[in-house]
Amino acid sequence: MADQEADVERADGATVSSTRPGPGAGRAGPIVLGLLVPGALLALWWGVTAAGIVPPYQLPGPVAVWDAAVDLVERGQLWHHVAISTQRVLIGFALGAAAGLAVGSLVGLSKLGDLLLAPTLGAIRAVPSLAWVPLLILWLKIGEESKITLIAIGAFFPVYTTIAAALRHVDPHLVEAGRAFGLRGLRLLTTVQLPAVLPSLVAGLRLALAQSWLFLVAAELIASSMGLGFLLNDSQQNGRVDRILLAIVLLAVLGKLTDALIGLAERRLLRRWA
Repeated sequence: MADQEADVERADGATVSSTRPGPGAGRAGPIVLGLLVPGALLALWWGVTAAGIVPPYQLPGPVAVWDAAVDLVERGQLWHHVAISTQRVLIGFALGAAAGLAVGSLVGLSKLGDLLLAPTLGAIRAVPSLAWVPLLILWLKIGEESKITLIAIGAFFPVYTTIAAALRHVDPHLVEAGRAFGLRGLRLLTTVQLPAVLPSLVAGLRLALAQSWLFLVAAELIASSMGLGFLLNDSQQNGRVDRILLAIVLLAVLGKLTDALIGLAERRLLRRWA
C-alpha cells in the first residue's frame, strides 16, 4: 500500500507534510528478509550450473527443473503427486498429533502414567522410520492405512515429548485456582493446563508436522504409484535428477506453507486464551 501523507503542525504554526507507512508496510520487511536467502541460493544455483562448474547430469539448472515441472503439469501428473502426498501428511499428522496430545497429557500429569509409559515410548522413539516399513506392510498390507500409520508415528513423538515435559512444569498455583472454580479432569486440562503450555504445544505441533513430511518419503516407499516420495524414488531409478530436485523443492515449499498455517492458528489461539 502506498505511503499515506499527513499534515503536521509545527510549534511555530507552520504546516508541513509528512509521510507514514501504510498498514501493510510493516509486514513487507520480514517477507523480503525471508526471501533473501532463497533468492541468493537460487542465484548461486543458476550461476554454478550456467558456468558449467557442475555437470548437468549431477546438478541440472533451475530452468531444467522448471521444464520438468511444466512437463509433469502438461501430463496431468504433478498436481496428483502433490495432492496425494499432502492428503497423506495431513491425515497422518492429525492422527499422530491427537494421540501424542492424549498420551503426553497422561504422562505429564500422572506419575503412574509416567512410570508405566515413558520408558517404553522412549525406546520406541529411537526406532528409525524405515524399520517400521516391513512390519506395517505385514500388518496393514500396501494400502493407504500403512502409509498414514507410518506418518502418524512420525507425528506422535514430537507432540508427546513436548506436551509431557511442559505439563510437568505448569504452575501449581494456577492449577489450584482452576480447581477452586470446580474444574476437574478434562475440563481442567483444556481450560487451564493446555492454555498454560500453549507455546510448547505449538512448538510440538510444528516439529510433528515437519516430521510428518520426513516420514512421508519413507511411507511412499510402500508400493506407491503416486506422491512426491514415489516421484523421488522413480526419478532416482530413471536417472531424472531434474525431477528429484523438483520433488525436493516441492517438499520444502509445502512444508513451509503448512508450518505457516500452524503459525496462523497459534496467533488465533493466543488471542482466545490470553
